[in-house]
Amino acid sequence: YNREIWLMRSKFDEQLKQLHIDLLDMAYLIQDAIQNAMIYFFEADINGAKKIIKNDENVNHYQKKIENICFNLLIQQQPVAKDLRTITAALKMVTDMERIGDHASDISELVIDMKDCPILFNVDRFKEMYSNVVSMLIQSINAYVNKDIQMAKECIKEDDEIDLLFDKNKEDLIQLIHENPEKGRAAVDLLMVNKYLERIGDHVTNIAEWVIYSLDNNPVNEQ
Repeated sequence: YNREIWLMRSKFDEQLKQLHIDLLDMAYLIQDAIQNAMIYFFEADINGAKKIIKNDENVNHYQKKIENICFNLLIQQQPVAKDLRTITAALKMVTDMERIGDHASDISELVIDMKDCPILFNVDRFKEMYSNVVSMLIQSINAYVNKDIQMAKECIKEDDEIDLLFDKNKEDLIQLIHENPEKGRAAVDLLMVNKYLERIGDHVTNIAEWVIYSLDNNPVNEQ
């Protein structure tokens, strides 16, 4: 009987290990997606943008794979409280990761839409937003890998800076539309990019919150 329990636990631990590996693989995929999407945005690279949209299938594949592992872990045996928190957090994190992948595709679609519409706007704040978002994402992944609650909390605080940059960009772009209606289409597209970056910051914040939950059983406020 003890041997049977040991074998079940051993299989459970093996699947849990695979879950961590797949989560990290998916995290690195979305990190590449958002980095490249913004590089292609700044360079107006249509072919690059199309690759990002195509590669989103890989992100969706990982989401399904991770969800299947989680459901199998829940079904096979009743996990102890700590394992249950880990699995619950993984299910939530993978949803936010998938949404980040979607936003990278959304930005890439705007790159294609803007091909005949040059950016006549200072994008320095967009570069700062993008840099901060990627930094937050890396920090949340490192917090997960290192089981570091403090790092996850620091990551969450950084979202305030993203929101500040978002508000400044929005104000400037609305003013641009009022003053130069002929630049309206380009400004609206930039407003959308601004919104997607802000939402990515929110999703990264959620990931960091779920890292804390998995380690500390703290309540989580999803954005």
